[in-house]
Amino acid sequence: MSIHENSDVRVPINSDSVSIQREDAKCILCGNCRSVCKYSQGVYGKYDLTETGDYAICIDCGQCANVCPTGAICEVKDYLELKKMIRNPEYTFIFETAPSVRVALGEEFGMEVGSFAEGQMVSALRKLGANYVLDTVAGADLTIMEEANELLERMENEENLPMFTSCCPAWVKFAEIFYPEILPNLSTCKSPILMEGALIKTYFAQQLNLDPTKIKHIAVTPCTAKKAEIKREERKNSVNEQPELLDVDFVITTRELASWIREEKIDFLSLEESKYDSLLGEATGAGLIFGSTGGVMEAAIRTAYFYVTGEKLEQIEFQNLRGFDGIKEAKVMLGDLELSVAVVTGTSNVHKFLELAKNGEKRYDFVEVMACMGGCIAGGGQPRIKDPMSMEEKEKRSAALYRKDKSLEKRCSYENSEIQQLYNTYLRKPGSPLAHKLLHTSYTSKKELLHKGVKVNN
Repeated sequence: MSIHENSDVRVPINSDSVSIQREDAKCILCGNCRSVCKYSQGVYGKYDLTETGDYAICIDCGQCANVCPTGAICEVKDYLELKKMIRNPEYTFIFETAPSVRVALGEEFGMEVGSFAEGQMVSALRKLGANYVLDTVAGADLTIMEEANELLERMENEENLPMFTSCCPAWVKFAEIFYPEILPNLSTCKSPILMEGALIKTYFAQQLNLDPTKIKHIAVTPCTAKKAEIKREERKNSVNEQPELLDVDFVITTRELASWIREEKIDFLSLEESKYDSLLGEATGAGLIFGSTGGVMEAAIRTAYFYVTGEKLEQIEFQNLRGFDGIKEAKVMLGDLELSVAVVTGTSNVHKFLELAKNGEKRYDFVEVMACMGGCIAGGGQPRIKDPMSMEEKEKRSAALYRKDKSLEKRCSYENSEIQQLYNTYLRKPGSPLAHKLLHTSYTSKKELLHKGVKVNN
């Protein structure tokens, strides 16, 4: 008999999941979780519990939590452990915040959907006990520097194309389980939070004379899959070669941060705006738009053009890569070099996309994939104002990121002066041996989960 009761109505969830959990007493068997997992995410229905040894296949995206009307499904609440620890003077607590958090957090406190609440968010984190607050957008800019360089190297060598983005951990796990044959095509770049984490415990710690073993690094993200990502075997910081030293120690979602702020009785709306700390606190518009589907691709093109031509791209906005269509395509000229790109949002659309590619109907050089429909602005840990999250809500969050991008002086990742300093004084150049050691990773087939029920590392 299966341990997953009512799996014909609701999505199975493993009791040892590090990303999501379900409280059975709250479940009303509405079937929303099963539907979103099957039709939007393309996971449920692609495996059989009798084949997996009763092990639920999960990519940790948390979309089931986003459509649960009673809150029976929610993220694993890691902020509760952090809350107990944060006043310990033995540690230095360093937070980083993902792009999409700042355009959704305010909704939890009555602000209009899509309000840009960056300054209040940073202030709230300082009140909660943060010693430093950094911007994940810096990590996104760094990801683009490495990823654009990697793409051009692959194109020059004509190997492992198309290259797929790798910053979405739910998509990476989806590929490892269902399409391990394409793993060589995934970019080897770590996600922005892991890149930033590796640098926090090396470069940042050295610059500020901090003991990396006493740093607790917390990523605030819209994503439940990040909780699983930081527990992957590849999560260890490779430079210091200390197995207990992790790139990221905690991931808390936007909803968790909101709960924590309320529990500490902080009046979010009355907070004065505060700025990020330096060294890894500067952001460009390119890194900021990572939060919306198509944003990673657009950011990469802006920098790849500069790498190829040595000039700044005059028209840096790519409207045909924006929006919420499941599959978007474009041809982009990098000087004399033609780049064929695609953007896929929602892992259910990956099945369709890869069939087209396998049949030889389409040829691509570079493909962005985000597991959640709309990208990180609709991640599994974001506030739920409506049930399910409406298209209007997603569009307002996305528009807030693009508006901010348009208002910034620096809109290309290579223009980030702190990232320039990082390369000049530490990493030397994109793709350098030290950059590879710190900022790149590898992937492992998890296809055996579909047939043997053998548990493998997240």
